[in-house]
Amino acid sequence: MSDKTTLVMPGQNVIVPRIVKRVAQVAASCFITAAVAFVIVWGSGMLLARGSSSRGLDIWLSFIQRPDIQGTMLLTAIVTVLYVYWHRDRERR
Repeated sequence: MSDKTTLVMPGQNVIVPRIVKRVAQVAASCFITAAVAFVIVWGSGMLLARGSSSRGLDIWLSFIQRPDIQGTMLLTAIVTVLYVYWHRDRERR
């Protein structure tokens, strides 16, 4: 039988396989990273003399759609999630 764990979601707890929980955590980490990058790029675009919110969105979209940026975000999220679980399991011993 597959090893199950609890995935805490707003308003509910769901029992899922560990791999599903890891994938959800990696996806959430990538989304949060993209959102923070958007706020930084959009905010800096608004501070420019000719800046506008639509120009900031265009700059962010061209940045976030680059495969090297997506790969870096994904790799960083995967390594971070795996390290946190590995470290937590080592502390229990």
